[in-house]
Amino acid sequence: MIIGVGIDVVDVARFMATLERTPRLREKLFTEAECDLPASSLAARFAAKEAIAKALGAPGTMHWHDATVHRVVGGPPEVELRGTVQARADELGVRHWHLSISHDAGISSAMVVAEG
Repeated sequence: MIIGVGIDVVDVARFMATLERTPRLREKLFTEAECDLPASSLAARFAAKEAIAKALGAPGTMHWHDATVHRVVGGPPEVELRGTVQARADELGVRHWHLSISHDAGISSAMVVAEG
């Protein structure tokens, strides 16, 4: 059963300019495993976290560090949840995530399906 669907699109240059203007924002949005990725990958991770939040109904109580997107060589990216994001997913009955991320021509995007 599909519990939620989320999608987000990020302009990479604009996103990186925002990170440059607000240096602590990078630390707020990304886990240690994500922080040093290239610009297009950072923007894609942000898009994925936004898409995850949308699939969960976008409650304002979730923390950015409670979701990590891992690259898997030869496979789709994996979603790792904990804390506030995991609690919301459990509340809704999410048991599996389908995530697709992409970046091209200065745009990063992510689409997620939360399955119960």
